[in-house]
Amino acid sequence: MTSEARQLDTTYRAARGRFIDAAARAGAELSSFPHPLAGLEGEEVAIDVAQLGDPQAPNVLLLISATHGVEGYAGSALQSWWLDERAAQLGGGIRVGVVHGFNPVGFSWVRRVNEDNVDLNRNFVDWTAPPTNEAYGEIADLLVPLSWTDETQSTSTGALLEVAGKIGLDQFQQVVSGGQYDHPTGIFHGGSGPVWSHRWLVEHLADLVAPSTRAGVIDLHTGLGDWGHGELISHEATGSPGYDRSAEWWGDVRSMQSGESVSAALSGDWLGAIDTMLPDVELTSAALEYGTVDVISVLQALRADAWLHAHGDPTGDEAPAIRAQVRAAFADDDPAWLAKITERFAEVSDAALAALAR
Repeated sequence: MTSEARQLDTTYRAARGRFIDAAARAGAELSSFPHPLAGLEGEEVAIDVAQLGDPQAPNVLLLISATHGVEGYAGSALQSWWLDERAAQLGGGIRVGVVHGFNPVGFSWVRRVNEDNVDLNRNFVDWTAPPTNEAYGEIADLLVPLSWTDETQSTSTGALLEVAGKIGLDQFQQVVSGGQYDHPTGIFHGGSGPVWSHRWLVEHLADLVAPSTRAGVIDLHTGLGDWGHGELISHEATGSPGYDRSAEWWGDVRSMQSGESVSAALSGDWLGAIDTMLPDVELTSAALEYGTVDVISVLQALRADAWLHAHGDPTGDEAPAIRAQVRAAFADDDPAWLAKITERFAEVSDAALAALAR
């Protein structure tokens, strides 16, 4: 690992700058797609795409960061590391597309969700008949109360833990995080239609992959699982062709649809939607999920963030502490954590390139 990759950046602006510099050093073709809104510091935010290799290669690997904005601090560091340490080793017959900041506004504002309080990985649903999650509505006011005092945090958290005790932790996780579409100021909200990043993907994904007929996709995430462990999560059921290919590539892959994963089964995750966008491409994809802190700490950070943007002042005195709480839940500044996740990312990305070369 190079000296530049031994720490995470502390702002979106710095992370984006490091990525652009790494892309230039690697000789990548860089395209930028600015978002219409500005970032936390008033800076331009964008989806940036670095492409390397033969434009006519039959195989392509996509590396994606910041589907959940704040998770981009780790994902960006890994992408910049790859450009510095692996790009020069890229063999013939393969292209790599490195998509930086898929949810750039959330990345800049240190939020998991986007500018609309939408979880991008719950937004890829059939909007003629969006999913329902009535059980979420029963605890929506507990999850994001009107005030965020010590007292309301204590009482609402206690009530939520009682619910979890009654229905079981697995079912509680499913209700809270599987996706909901009726509470726009809540957590894990899937939206009411395709958001900006969703529309960008629909417009540009085919061009990123063409003319390749085989594609691998690694979507970088943090916040679930044991500290520093990188679990590969498939959106497909065990025994399906896509799942079997992912297991051939990487070995231990966990299906969230089959209940094997640290993740709940999601409504509207984007990896589950791209098969229909690329019907003539053999897709092998997985989310690479790195553990940070315990699930209660993650949940409390998301609740605080949702309260801040629904009922507080995102630019007020309380905001910096809540942003720091969110960042700590999804990005560990311990160099040992970054070293561990980088080693795992090297294993996974190397294996994907080796599979595509076969």
